[in-house]
Amino acid sequence: MSVHDLLYLVPNSTPPKVVRGEGVNLYTDDNKKIIDGTGGAAVSSLGYGNREVIESMKTQAEKVCYVHNMAFTNEPAEELAHILVSQHPDVFARAYFANSGSEAVEAALKFALQYWQLRGEPERTHFVSRKQSYHGNTLFALGIGKMVSRRAPYVGVFPKVTSYVDPCYAYRCKKEGETDEQYVYRLEKQLEDEFLVVGPNRIAAFIAETVPGTCLGCATPVDGYFKAVRRVCDKFDILLILDEVMCGLGRTGTFHAWEQEGITPDLQTNAKTLAAGYQPISSVLVSHRVYKAFEESNAQLANFHTYQAHPLACSAAVTVQKIMLREKLVDKVAAIGKYLDEQLHKTFDSHPHVGDIRGRGVFWGLEFVKDKKSKQWFDPKYKVGALISKVGIKNGAFLNPGAGTYDGVHGDHIMVAPPYIITKEEVDTLISILAKSIDEAIASLPN
Repeated sequence: MSVHDLLYLVPNSTPPKVVRGEGVNLYTDDNKKIIDGTGGAAVSSLGYGNREVIESMKTQAEKVCYVHNMAFTNEPAEELAHILVSQHPDVFARAYFANSGSEAVEAALKFALQYWQLRGEPERTHFVSRKQSYHGNTLFALGIGKMVSRRAPYVGVFPKVTSYVDPCYAYRCKKEGETDEQYVYRLEKQLEDEFLVVGPNRIAAFIAETVPGTCLGCATPVDGYFKAVRRVCDKFDILLILDEVMCGLGRTGTFHAWEQEGITPDLQTNAKTLAAGYQPISSVLVSHRVYKAFEESNAQLANFHTYQAHPLACSAAVTVQKIMLREKLVDKVAAIGKYLDEQLHKTFDSHPHVGDIRGRGVFWGLEFVKDKKSKQWFDPKYKVGALISKVGIKNGAFLNPGAGTYDGVHGDHIMVAPPYIITKEEVDTLISILAKSIDEAIASLPN
């Protein structure tokens, strides 16, 4: 079989071939062991080779793998919805399942539009998002986000229904001498001003990642930020969509990342750790407020996909979430996350090229700088994050890189988001390889 029939991300570059996984480790066809320090793309919360999940999929496959969701329901989908809604029954009324984070975001945006139509306000078709945000790779989701590199090929075709405010990115955007309270007030005022410029009665929703991943490398919100966001949304009766595709379902040390912010969303997306990578699946959690409009009108959802609520995918997710609850993995994430926090700071606080270390639970980012005092970034042509990741694989660890952290062009980071099952010893190994890889990569740059 030719290895060249598959279209790779970079056509003329052949990536390492993984042939198996076990625990937190991947193994390539040349017998190289790689500790997965980012769980793929913050996906593999249970690690690789979990027999309980695998056996549950076998059992479901022998019953039924697919049913047409526009005509039938199925038991795994019903059970998964109950598990998710029952964690916060005061907040959520229903769950909807799709196949990817991008599809979940698309669905949430469409639900928001249909909600306002059902409410008799069809003119609410505008969305407010944040700069340096990523909400998925389908056109609508990509257009709602502001990830410069991924948007570039399609700029001319995005729907012109989105405007953008600044993200909560304290490391680079908080002014010298500014307190957290002053910074939050400035962002709150900017959001309110944007609502007023657009016209509140034209806005369907504000969307944000609770803890941004891909673009901003786990830039955690400062205290009070999301309370301010919720306050402004409530003032103008605008829906709040929280995108927790990457940061949700335990990764930050609580089941939902918003639990640490003291607010609740109107719509929420999840995906990556829903089935921990054992099957592709995503969800939208629908608040009582939004569901009420659909229930009272009995309107058919204006969004559906052939494979949504797929029985095999839902069965894998049911087992993953049952393991999460039974093994109290959210509490374990909080505990191992504290150790990861301590070791990252211990190792890199004094590193001349690590400008910032931020995160929660097992969701961390390291931002790299040429000069620590001035926060001067490396020349983008060197692709420092990608270089560190490449050297990391050579040294036995995978860490997901990011570029254009600051403005879509300048700034580099890597993410540390290991499986929830990682041990202290494995954390030590991961950080040791990371430190070695950072030094090797930066030493290879021209002076």
